[in-house]
Amino acid sequence: MKFGIRLIGYLGTIHELVRLAVLAEKAGFDYVWFPHDTFMANTWVITSAVAAHTSRIQIGSVGTNPYTTTPSEVATYIATLDELSHGRAVLGLGLHTEKMVEWTGISASDCMVRTREAVDIIRALLRGEVVAYQGEAFHWTGQCYLRFKPYRAAVPIYVCAFGAEYLAMSGAIGDGSLPMITPPESAAYMVKEITAGARAAGRNPADVDIAGCGWLSLAENRGEATKVLRKMISYFGPYLEAPALATIGLVPEDFRGISELVEAGKYDEAAAQVTDQMTDLAIRGTPQDVIRRIESIAAMGITQVSLGGPLGPDPAAAIRLMGEQVMPYFRS
Repeated sequence: MKFGIRLIGYLGTIHELVRLAVLAEKAGFDYVWFPHDTFMANTWVITSAVAAHTSRIQIGSVGTNPYTTTPSEVATYIATLDELSHGRAVLGLGLHTEKMVEWTGISASDCMVRTREAVDIIRALLRGEVVAYQGEAFHWTGQCYLRFKPYRAAVPIYVCAFGAEYLAMSGAIGDGSLPMITPPESAAYMVKEITAGARAAGRNPADVDIAGCGWLSLAENRGEATKVLRKMISYFGPYLEAPALATIGLVPEDFRGISELVEAGKYDEAAAQVTDQMTDLAIRGTPQDVIRRIESIAAMGITQVSLGGPLGPDPAAAIRLMGEQVMPYFRS
């Protein structure tokens, strides 16, 4: 099992996110990921700062989408980050929901086509090719090529996806896949679709790193770990897909009232409506609780657990607990 950590913007300032990334490297995490969410602090700037302050950990963006960022921009970003970090860059390309893109008035109805073509284009650019691409979504001329030599000719591309067909495509074309495993019980559904896509494409599923994106809240006290989850679940819960919710007996309609409160800006009221059952969307509790949940995820076929969300009542303390008690259990 490989370990990644996803540092969301709600954890603090840019300087705090960089500090947490440095702590994550010291704690022994293999990857640090930053969600590239619409209208949040710019992930490309943050990953560059992290590259300058670390030396070992691999650095990537999650959910860099091929709508608000074109393949030309994504390719130059990831190639530049790879040089800055001396070959530690990884790219999480795709979407976990269409809604954030659609805020900008852009339809994301062709996300599978657009993601597949973007992956093809970015790989070709990194190889140093002239990409006069004529696809369904992108139509490029013979002037489309990098004017500098990338540090590596191939940077790992993880595909962010949701829904059975999109997940299968991530297994067919990605070096890795970044499915949301919220709740953790949904990992089996995600892995099934991803591995089926890999096999259908003639690939060995073992060649695809399935990096399950879970929510973490870790503390010595289980109650405190649970309490801190409610605000985040109230905001992101309405975006989760029905098959995943069903694995713990929830349906999208359970979040309708919460979603209405969030849209009205009544965030505290929305958080108060989050039920105890909804907190099971996360990997939460003491180090032993977290170990048990990660063991179950590994048994379902997840090969990298990417832990995001609040991390815990004290994010820095949660990172230290992961490094001192959780990750050593799996590496002993």
